[in-house]
Amino acid sequence: MIAKQKQCAGCGESKIIWKNHLGQKYCKDCWYKETPAKFLKQKSPLKGKSDKQSVLDTLYSKLRKDYLSTKPYCQAKLEGCTSIATDIHHTKGRGSYYLEVPTWIGLCRTCHQWIELHPKDAKDMGFSDSRLNEDI
Repeated sequence: MIAKQKQCAGCGESKIIWKNHLGQKYCKDCWYKETPAKFLKQKSPLKGKSDKQSVLDTLYSKLRKDYLSTKPYCQAKLEGCTSIATDIHHTKGRGSYYLEVPTWIGLCRTCHQWIELHPKDAKDMGFSDSRLNEDI
């Protein structure tokens, strides 16, 4: 299908019409040059996270702070360990176990990075569990 060329209200030349606004026909160049910004629809920025996730994150921050205050030392003690727990490792992942404290391990940054980079070894050593429900 070939588009018909019509006279542009902006430049007056015969071009393919890009926009028909309030009965005025504009080519692509004229539409973006001459149309006031108020006619161009501004896109609203996407939210960083949902309201539900914000509530969960607030609760998680409190639980995390309490957990690390009661267990301040790294529970893995792998090579290069700095001994002070700064991270929470979710042994079953963060999905539905995000707020399940029994699935957490307090780790130093060095040990946590090692566990994340070596998932098979971490599972063998007991630092990670299957996400599947064993009760089924």
